[in-house]
Amino acid sequence: MTTFSISAVVLLGILLVVFIRNKSIKLGYTLLAVLFGFFLAKTSAAAPIQTFLTQIATTVNQITH
Repeated sequence: MTTFSISAVVLLGILLVVFIRNKSIKLGYTLLAVLFGFFLAKTSAAAPIQTFLTQIATTVNQITH
């Protein structure tokens, strides 16, 4: 069995590009979301969010194996 891992940042970046190209999301909203994420990463909320996302990834990984 082969395990494939991809960074959440890369995955979200790909999704943003797809949404922009399909005109599902406008460039201004995309920039707002990117800036929000950038500044959110500098707050004390970053650690709990990272823990939550890690737990979700672990759970999904256990379900798929």
